[in-house]
Amino acid sequence: MQKNKSMHFIEKRNLTDKWFNSDIEFNRLYPPSIQELAKKHWTPLHIARKAACFLAAENNVAVLDVGSGVGKFCLAAAHHKPNSFFFGVEQRKGLIDHAEAVKGILELDNASFIYGNFTQLDFRHYDHFYFYNAFYENMVGTDKIDNSIVYSSELFNYYNRYLYRQLEQKPAGTRLATFHSLEDEIPPGYYVVGTEMDSLLKFWIKI
Repeated sequence: MQKNKSMHFIEKRNLTDKWFNSDIEFNRLYPPSIQELAKKHWTPLHIARKAACFLAAENNVAVLDVGSGVGKFCLAAAHHKPNSFFFGVEQRKGLIDHAEAVKGILELDNASFIYGNFTQLDFRHYDHFYFYNAFYENMVGTDKIDNSIVYSSELFNYYNRYLYRQLEQKPAGTRLATFHSLEDEIPPGYYVVGTEMDSLLKFWIKI
């Protein structure tokens, strides 16, 4: 019986591995309108893998992606780190629907998506965090994913302050991976322990 379970796991893994061979291949899981947004708004697979390896250095940790979009980071991270749990929070219902649809295709049990604003979450439920500059759309002149939500510089400042306060309350040892961040959301006590992609991807640990 155990041998059959192991074979099933290997076969399932081989079927899902093909989607993670390239961003082009993975993005085909989404409709064309979502694929068109990938270059500017969704985390590249190699970035997701590096961030996942840092954030889930230990098993059974809960990682939160603030502003998870169509779930690409969480799904890729869940694939590479099957013994940890990845949660994405996103305030656009349509993007959550896309994330859930692809999760079903990939059959990943360790990725979950939350429809709502990240300010509604209890950060005590999460160990580590991923942030791909989710608030930047609120700045004037930036590319928007869609027009389904309100944008403003006031919201940009509010969200940064809110995330700053939440991260400030986390205990020593908390890990944070940022990609294309302006770093307004990072409080004192978090130190860079590694960089990739000409410092566009940064790894932080709270001391």
